[in-house]
Amino acid sequence: MTLLRDLGRRRLRTTLTILGITIGIWALVVFGSMSNKINAIVDGGSDFYADKVTVAANGSGMGFGQPLDIDTVAEVEAIDGVALAVPSIGMPMEDEMSSSGLGMEYISGEVAGANQGLESFQLNVATGRELTAQDEGSYVTVLGSDLTRQLSATVGDTVDIRGVDFEVVGILEPTLTMPDSSAMMPLAASQELFVEMIPAMFAEDLDPAQVVSGLTVYPQTGVDPELLAADLRAANPDWDVMSAADFDEQIGSATAIFNAILVGIALISLAVGGLSIINTMAMSVAERTREIGIKRAIGGSRSRIVSELVAESALIGFLGGVIGLILGAGVAWLGNELGRESGFLLFLLTPATALTAVAFATILGALAGLVPALHAARLDPVTALRYE
Repeated sequence: MTLLRDLGRRRLRTTLTILGITIGIWALVVFGSMSNKINAIVDGGSDFYADKVTVAANGSGMGFGQPLDIDTVAEVEAIDGVALAVPSIGMPMEDEMSSSGLGMEYISGEVAGANQGLESFQLNVATGRELTAQDEGSYVTVLGSDLTRQLSATVGDTVDIRGVDFEVVGILEPTLTMPDSSAMMPLAASQELFVEMIPAMFAEDLDPAQVVSGLTVYPQTGVDPELLAADLRAANPDWDVMSAADFDEQIGSATAIFNAILVGIALISLAVGGLSIINTMAMSVAERTREIGIKRAIGGSRSRIVSELVAESALIGFLGGVIGLILGAGVAWLGNELGRESGFLLFLLTPATALTAVAFATILGALAGLVPALHAARLDPVTALRYE
């Protein structure tokens, strides 16, 4: 209460100083939440590639693009170190890629269980059921959580995917990664959609059952996926091989730069707020010189003077941090709510981000008030009592 009373002596100045910190923390929370969402997607990709390699036609990029002949499976499995190669289809749901949760709404087709239990990247069904090998030949799908909201679908509904009706048999639990924006379906059904996407002049002689967009390659026990990726590239230069290191290099480095820009913007805002605290506390010391002199004259120690003033500046930082967190959380919530129908979820505010924001603001406030506090503690009591 004493600290609040002291801050209340100069309400306008204190309010403006708190506002400066609020803006900085607001920026930190908003941009930090955006960064969290991007990192979650990238981390999901890193986890997926951690123990496997993907193969696609040259120039396709992560399995999206040119077709591979199904015979490529046998060719890949003949290479030393390969335990299993699983054919799959990966393609966008729309010809024009649209955003969904910072990813792309996409179709994923594979024979259920074809990985023979080697897949470590597990997805759980929230409602309904998973796909089974018996679903081959039928038009059923399991939807990701974001895509489900976008399509307003529930288990048992029929959804239109590239002009074909699919029955929704399951909905995945949220993963905060790309599967949230996916429609998983039997391989045969996805092959038909994939061939339809290829220009007619190239697709007229294609048998859908003979083409895939990529392979997921599982190494044998004890085989380094990175070494296997090198062997695959050497075996056929026309294959586009993606390993965990390739994914991190292509996606992770770009994400790191983007994150640095976001955090840099927020830190600049906080630096401005910190300078405003220094200015406010310096003026406070000047205005309260006689008061400080009296405290020193009646036995107040230098450490007590410092602790009181630092506590005031820390309180300013804390108040600015809490208000900034509330406003930033509001923006993140509103942004996600506005994009929920379309599946465009841009923000991910975590407890760690929230606590870090408030703690950072409080520490920044304390540090910013330390210099004026030390100056106040060094004042000569006699000189301070004569100050006008």
